[in-house]
Amino acid sequence: MSKLEDIPNEMKSVVEKTQLDAILSSPLKYRRPWELLWGNISKGNVCVAGDALHPMTPELGQGGCAALEDGVVLARCIAEALLKPGGEETNGKIVDEEEEYRRIEIGLKIFAQKRRWRSIDLISTSYMVGYIQQNNGTIINFLRDNFISRFLPGMLLRKGDFDCGKLKY
Repeated sequence: MSKLEDIPNEMKSVVEKTQLDAILSSPLKYRRPWELLWGNISKGNVCVAGDALHPMTPELGQGGCAALEDGVVLARCIAEALLKPGGEETNGKIVDEEEEYRRIEIGLKIFAQKRRWRSIDLISTSYMVGYIQQNNGTIINFLRDNFISRFLPGMLLRKGDFDCGKLKY
């Protein structure tokens, strides 16, 4: 309750009346950008996407948007991999299951390559913005209030202006 001193009394009342066992708390998971740089985000025909790929703090407001971007890029990569010419097809389905598995694996690897740098950018930016905004140090506060605040809003708005392409199929 001590952290709620600056919010309206109606909000404080809601928190006070809430049973402690009804409050769920999940710690934010920070993924180091170099884990994406050198690690695998796809293995076989399994790949991580959304928050599993790029968990971030809410400072950018891009978590849900990035997950939607992932969905579009993932759908396009899988569709392109499955619809490549070659392999015998019947009624639009690939007969050979091993070939289908291999194509999905290739599609997921392409997805991982396409989303790697965007995810690194979002994770790094989110971490830095959170660090700057929540820092109580004299030097960081001075820099934030007098210099960084001039260009930070424009930089953050540009993060949301990302074209993940269109679905063709």
